[in-house]
Amino acid sequence: MTWRLLGNLIRHLPPESATKTALRNKMGDAEIARSAKGADPSCGQWSQTEMLLASLIDSVRWLLHVTLVAHGGKSKKPEPTPRPGVKTKGKKSRPALSAAQAEAVYRRIHGAPLNGTWQQTKPGRVTHLPRSE
Repeated sequence: MTWRLLGNLIRHLPPESATKTALRNKMGDAEIARSAKGADPSCGQWSQTEMLLASLIDSVRWLLHVTLVAHGGKSKKPEPTPRPGVKTKGKKSRPALSAAQAEAVYRRIHGAPLNGTWQQTKPGRVTHLPRSE
């Protein structure tokens, strides 16, 4: 077994594993200080228990939000608990419709026949205008 493969196997062990604990216990003070210098705690691995706990926290926050809204209260949608290695979802932005596209949409909403950039599709299918970029 090569050292690279062994290193990859150890790297993917949970932080509370006996192997990682033994490796941490064997490290000297200088080595711990050097590895801690460039470390970002938010990027550290989480164990399965920590991931499940974060999922439980998110569920409780959503239940509280839904309960408050159902009883007439005001509540903002809860943000998910940040997890290491998982990027937060940003709002997706769409490019604005051109003036010609907006006019075509307006005419179609008000009963204009299908022609030009519109395409006839089967019922239940969405027809998209081509976007100019």
